[in-house]
Amino acid sequence: MSSIYLAYHFSVEPKELGSEILIAELGEKPFESFIETENGFSAFIQKDLWTTNLLDDIYLLQSPEFVISHSIEEIEQVNWNVEWEKNFEPIDVDGKCHVRAPFHPKSNANFDIIIEPKMSFGTGHHETTHMMIQHLLETDITNFKTLDMGCGTAILAILAEMKGAKPIDAIDIDNWCYLNSIENAERNNCSHIAVYEGDVALLKNKKYDLIIANINRNILLNDMQQYVDSLNQKGILLLSGFYTEDIPFIDASCIEKGLTLIKKLERNNWTALKYVN
Repeated sequence: MSSIYLAYHFSVEPKELGSEILIAELGEKPFESFIETENGFSAFIQKDLWTTNLLDDIYLLQSPEFVISHSIEEIEQVNWNVEWEKNFEPIDVDGKCHVRAPFHPKSNANFDIIIEPKMSFGTGHHETTHMMIQHLLETDITNFKTLDMGCGTAILAILAEMKGAKPIDAIDIDNWCYLNSIENAERNNCSHIAVYEGDVALLKNKKYDLIIANINRNILLNDMQQYVDSLNQKGILLLSGFYTEDIPFIDASCIEKGLTLIKKLERNNWTALKYVN
């Protein structure tokens, strides 16, 4: 017997950080899947699991730091593959890297990455992921021991391996991202990526030639010392997940810890910074 679902269509501003936090909160509810949309995401729940007070204790909906609205739609049994196909278009980064879902045809790009995002963010569509891909494309990372911190879908770890980095640690605090990263690494035939569930505490006594951290300003600032402590001499630190106006705060923290800014990318008021130790 087919189930009737309710689709909650959320509009979130700022989108990436707000969606990430809101999905984490909604993940504690009986929602079955989340699909990224242009302005936020859609969340799906079986109608017979719905209650009138379902969202009453969702903290983010009361936060003045985010502008969030939603509509509700009743739909029949959800075909998740069709939903992905409707919402996930392939992307191209500088003609060199192609990011697609499994149901899209293979490209002739140098780096053809297959991502099944599921509940995780990091398809390459967001400006920060796009710019981090650009940084990786123009950097020789052959045999670099690499960390992808807050890996999401592991898209950046996968590209790093395709560019010759190894070994690679991919870490995310979210269980769904952890599982999704394992799947995506296997899907792209990666053999040098180890995925871990956890936070910056996992970096103790570890050293890397390249650290990739596409998270958000507050987490980056809080964890910056650990990143620097884990960076080898002449190592590279790629940072994104924040706005152009946040650069002075990030840069001051990095300079204080002995890092040098060597490249800045900007895209629609988002930025991605490249530092060396």
